Amino acid sequence: VDKDALDTQVKDRKIQEAAEKARNEELANEMKQNDKITCMLEERQKSEIRNINKAISEFQKNFQRPETRREFDLYDPQALKKDRPARISDSDPRCTVSGLQKFMGEDLNYDQRMKFQKEQLREWSLQQQRDKNNALADQKYIDDLYDKSRIEVDQKTMLQQQKEDENRRAVCAATKDFNRSQASELAERKKLEKRQKMKDDMDEICSLLQGDLLSENPEQAVSSFGRHRVVTDRWKGMNQDQLMAIRYSQQQQVLEKLRLKEEERRRDAEWDRQRIQAARAQLVLERHQERRNREWRQGLDNINADLSHEQKSKNIYLKEEEYSNCPTDEYYAQFNTTSR
Repeated sequence: VDKDALDTQVKDRKIQEAAEKARNEELANEMKQNDKITCMLEERQKSEIRNINKAISEFQKNFQRPETRREFDLYDPQALKKDRPARISDSDPRCTVSGLQKFMGEDLNYDQRMKFQKEQLREWSLQQQRDKNNALADQKYIDDLYDKSRIEVDQKTMLQQQKEDENRRAVCAATKDFNRSQASELAERKKLEKRQKMKDDMDEICSLLQGDLLSENPEQAVSSFGRHRVVTDRWKGMNQDQLMAIRYSQQQQVLEKLRLKEEERRRDAEWDRQRIQAARAQLVLERHQERRNREWRQGLDNINADLSHEQKSKNIYLKEEEYSNCPTDEYYAQFNTTSR
């Protein structure tokens, strides 16, 4: 085991984990700062919206009161109190035709009324223009504030992205250097292993060529536990005496197997004979039982037939006795009903 390489790997791994941890903490701090800035911008925007709504309410309260509207006279609650009497003078324009105070075509206040209406229309137009300009200015201020906040957030996001890219490039460069060093160490280790393997193979080949296995020395098969035992992976075969003893033992085993088969055949034949005898006895017993069942069933049928015949005779006798005891008219009526 290359302890120095493992220690270097552990050290690099710890450095990488520390850099990753620092980067994560920096990202967490940046996210917290961005959240605070976002909350502050939202609160500022809400406050500005409240101020704008308050200003609009104040403006409506001071400059857009109900009594300044054109149609206020239609729903004025003090209309009856402010109304003039039914008649003020002979030239009162509210006088009807039947009063002969004002005739068709007369309009003495036409110039003043038209002048007043034009002035009032001009004031309304100016007021609408001022309201529209104020609304546009407020909307523009809100849009500018929103654009500024968006630009700040985008700039912070770009800075954060740049930092992440720099950190990622630094990690990639460190990883690349580490992989390059690991690859060089691995190549050197493989070269040393290949050289050691070639040396071991040559030593093994020399040992096999000079050993007892390829030279087929019969003494190498003798076991250390005795001459009668051999080492299986070094054994070169048996001699003629051992082969003859094995063949004789095999012949004895064949004869013993034939004798056992003959005994088994005789035992099976005896079992078959006993089984056939038992089957025959069972068949005779079943036939005897069937014959007794048939006789018993035939006797029972005869008894049932006699009882049925006796029951029919008894019913006929009862019906005849009943007909002989009933009146003649009822008998004929019953007879006719039965005939129909």
